[in-house]
Amino acid sequence: MLYRKPEIRTVNVTRYVTPLREGGSMPAIAEADDGFLYVLKFRGAGQGVKSLIAELIGGEIARLLGLRVPEIVFANLDEAFGRTEPDEEIQDLNKASVGLNLALHYLSGSITFDPAVTTVDELLASQIVWLDALLTNVDRTCRNTNMLLWNRDLWLIDHGASLYFHHSWDNWQQQALSPFSHVKNHVLLRHAGRLAEVDAAYTMLLSGERINNIVNLIPPEWLTGETIFQSAEEHRQAYAQYLISRIAHSSIFVKEAQHAREILI
Repeated sequence: MLYRKPEIRTVNVTRYVTPLREGGSMPAIAEADDGFLYVLKFRGAGQGVKSLIAELIGGEIARLLGLRVPEIVFANLDEAFGRTEPDEEIQDLNKASVGLNLALHYLSGSITFDPAVTTVDELLASQIVWLDALLTNVDRTCRNTNMLLWNRDLWLIDHGASLYFHHSWDNWQQQALSPFSHVKNHVLLRHAGRLAEVDAAYTMLLSGERINNIVNLIPPEWLTGETIFQSAEEHRQAYAQYLISRIAHSSIFVKEAQHAREILI
């Protein structure tokens, strides 16, 4: 696989199309100055920039591993955006999100993945389960698969609930070495019979340099407000160190997933 250092484009949001009243973050479909539609994730939503950081890191790691993820862009939001929206709650969200937000290319015509209708092959299922165990993604269950079928391919969306350790930075070094017990609820766990094979391949791909390249994409203004860190750069490096350590000890979360699968089947 040819490696290219990740780059994120920046667009300016020009038109609010419609809110997506799903979950607590209340994303919206919006149009940008490049003429494309995006699913816009707001920095002023419930989990703030932490959700955007998780979305950025999770999505770009997935892309590096060869999984399909819609293009991620930074999205500038002007003060005038959404003023015509009659819903006061959405107006407040827009006002709290002025500045740099995150957006994913809108996959027009896609349908939600339904495990009762579509079967995912063993390798792909193992790859996705491994990714979500690495990221501690609690939001890929039968109730909410966060996967779409588009042009006959499976696409991963919404990694904002990943990396839940960063909602409390206490003992983050120890948390990097923890298993992922929520993997037992993963929608694809039953089909993930090649986890050991995937683990060997993915730990080779996710070098420290490549993890740092992804973490370096986080805008500095998203890395403020954590009193445990003396600078944005120290905050950034904590993300990198967490991921590098977790990858180096991947057998911990792989064994947890294998054990959960044995119980399931």
